[in-house]
Amino acid sequence: MNPIDNIALFNSHTASEFNKIALSVFRFQAERNAVYKTFLKYLGCNPNEITKIEDIPFLPIQFFKTHAVLSVDKPIQETFLSSGTTGTEQSKHLVTDVSLYETSYLKGFSHFYGDMKEYTILALLPSYLERNGSSLIYMAADLIKKSGKPKSGFYLDNLEGLSKTLLELDKNGEKVLLIGVSFALLDLLETYSFNLKNTIVMETGGMKGRRKELVRSALHEQLCKGFGVKMIHSEYGMTELLSQAYSKGNGVFNAPPWMKILIRDTEDALRLLPHGETGGVNVIDLANINSCAFIATQDLGKIHTDNSFEILGRFDSSDIRGCNLMVV
Repeated sequence: MNPIDNIALFNSHTASEFNKIALSVFRFQAERNAVYKTFLKYLGCNPNEITKIEDIPFLPIQFFKTHAVLSVDKPIQETFLSSGTTGTEQSKHLVTDVSLYETSYLKGFSHFYGDMKEYTILALLPSYLERNGSSLIYMAADLIKKSGKPKSGFYLDNLEGLSKTLLELDKNGEKVLLIGVSFALLDLLETYSFNLKNTIVMETGGMKGRRKELVRSALHEQLCKGFGVKMIHSEYGMTELLSQAYSKGNGVFNAPPWMKILIRDTEDALRLLPHGETGGVNVIDLANINSCAFIATQDLGKIHTDNSFEILGRFDSSDIRGCNLMVV
């Protein structure tokens, strides 16, 4: 049985409170999650000997492609799928309680941006809308619905309509959140230009093979110029997580209180690095209470002294070390 009240997971926590909850979740999952339990066994890790979160082994994210990562025996309510590319296997996040995801993104949005009912939410997410099982589309659709604004909605190929709506709302002084995948935002700017005063432009990353990949600074420079804004916001999330971190500019992200980032050594997956050093991104996501809350991602990043963080790139498959302990 889940050792933590689901509502308590999303409270603001002191560092000691977070650590206490995270350790409780770890012991629960080390016992109940068959994949994680086997992984820990291969490592020779005794969960009872783990007394601080820095010593918790993180499950390589690749296991979501090959295993059912579950800590509870309950019916699956939603299956979120990664976008993947041709010839690659998709990650599958089996969600037994979708209300955890809903609580996480609603509280997360409120934590960073306030009441969503103040915003008209425009979503330009064509690559996600064109497939099934996108957790980003699930979240965006619910935010659009809950915003209650008549002009909130998705835009697939109607860039002209999006441009007119953006210009109209911004001119009228309405608060707007435009959330879009990077290539689609650039597509919009090939035909239209803006000088927005009341709009937050948020990119969700990824060219999805549609355009040449750009470093963040170059991408944001183009987007700032095209939209006429000073900063580009970003969302950091993934299929395997039920929580998101947000950046309000310069690619510096902050996580909500129930999510924590740690950085691991690229040569030794069990060794953590201090602030300021670049390594693999480990995520503690307490919302993943029913799957696995301790995930070693394939992203590279670094943490600042105030616990904000940056994403600096991704591992090449040849660079992943310390993850091949279990052969499928």
